[in-house]
Amino acid sequence: MATHSAATFGSSAFNKHASQTTVGEYAKGEAIFFQGDVADAVFRVEDGVVKLTVKSKGGKKAVIAVFRSGECFGVGCLRGKGVRRTTATSIGASTIARVGKGLMLRRLHDEPALARLFIAYLLGRVGRAEDDQADQLLNSSEHRLARLLLLLSDFASGSSRVVSLAAFDQGTLAQMVGTTRSRVSHFMNQFRQRGFIDYNGNLKVHKALLSFFEGSPAV
Repeated sequence: MATHSAATFGSSAFNKHASQTTVGEYAKGEAIFFQGDVADAVFRVEDGVVKLTVKSKGGKKAVIAVFRSGECFGVGCLRGKGVRRTTATSIGASTIARVGKGLMLRRLHDEPALARLFIAYLLGRVGRAEDDQADQLLNSSEHRLARLLLLLSDFASGSSRVVSLAAFDQGTLAQMVGTTRSRVSHFMNQFRQRGFIDYNGNLKVHKALLSFFEGSPAV
């Protein structure tokens, strides 16, 4: 399974009407919106990382998506969803742009070029969601962690970036992978010992992890 680079949506398109776009700064662990809130806007990550979590009636929580710079979230409001079905939380310090639902719908109707860009972005999101689902169903937790680290470092773009792990404690990584904190700690130590990654507050992914990921079997 490929580790496709995340589709992004340019800030110049998203923020065209600057007077009607607001930008907020969020601290680590701060919520952008909560499950059950009125769904009245679309958001774009200008800088940082945001996770979406869902909570069951029984109190069980799950991370269902992670968004990085250039990605949009909260788009469900555009298809008529009245309330948020998830909680969006800043994993580290993040800068988030907000466009109201009404304005976004008008722009998509009135600006065909913007609509085409947005559709292309959403199609990329669908492809990644299918990869995520297959990964959860078919692959080991070690394989899923390797894929997550590759995605967070944007390795598929060809220019791996250093990622701050200060915001990604092992509990958060475990939630995102769907395993335990102790398993994540074990795999991270193994990855470092095998030369796949370097991490000491920051994460640096090496090409060897990509080779391991592509060659590891599903279970």
